[in-house]
Amino acid sequence: MKSKKNSVALFFVGLLIFMIFMFPLYWMIVTALKTQTEIFEIPTPLWPRDLTLQPFQEQLSASGDTLRGFKNSLVIALGATAISTILSIPASYGLARFRFKVKKPLILFFLITQMLPSTLVLTSLYIMFSRLHLLNTYMAPILADATLGIPFSIIILRTYFISIPKELDEAAKIDGCSHLQSFVKVMLPIARPGIIVAAVFSFVYAWGDLIYGITFITDPTMRPITSSIYNYVQQYQTLWNSTMAFGIVAIMPVVLIFIFMQRYIVSGLTNGAVKA
Repeated sequence: MKSKKNSVALFFVGLLIFMIFMFPLYWMIVTALKTQTEIFEIPTPLWPRDLTLQPFQEQLSASGDTLRGFKNSLVIALGATAISTILSIPASYGLARFRFKVKKPLILFFLITQMLPSTLVLTSLYIMFSRLHLLNTYMAPILADATLGIPFSIIILRTYFISIPKELDEAAKIDGCSHLQSFVKVMLPIARPGIIVAAVFSFVYAWGDLIYGITFITDPTMRPITSSIYNYVQQYQTLWNSTMAFGIVAIMPVVLIFIFMQRYIVSGLTNGAVKA
């Protein structure tokens, strides 16, 4: 009886936490369905009385801005994901399998870089990209966003490679495989869930980036979709329903990725949850 009461209590606590975390998303959807007048009513209604889909219609029928922003963000996000994933896989494998003197300081360095804000390296990256003539090209935000994804990917994949028994490496060597062959033929297939997790989060980082996209690219036709949010901030007012509708449309690719990849994401995060 006591365990049943505890289960019910935990259920309601979990439900309360879920509602708290989901309320901003609910409010974004509700605001997108309201008229501009209804948004500023006091008290504002929890559900629109005059439901309108005009903000969403404006997003889908905008003069190519939304689709062009999607294309730019897709190019930048895929490029950053490819670079961060390709570089982090061998780096994390080396940190998990080999011993060397600066191993612990290097891991600590990757952890520290996760805490640093993007603006800290913005000026130095701008100067570097300017001298390399990469400004107003996709390569500038791709490289900048990759610097966000690489440390996280290395941390995730390192713990995943640690969870894979070393006996598999030894068995591959007995069968005549070199370090490279055992890495490619044995480790990579086993670590696929962890690699997918690292790739997904690298994509999410790059897709949601704003500061690098508007700093390194001044051509409006090349900027990512996140920069389009300024279109709804006018001189005397902000079109909140259009802004929220834009936010919903902009996050849909990320939502779809998590829906279709959730099996790999859960597996990659749980299997890699071992003591480092």
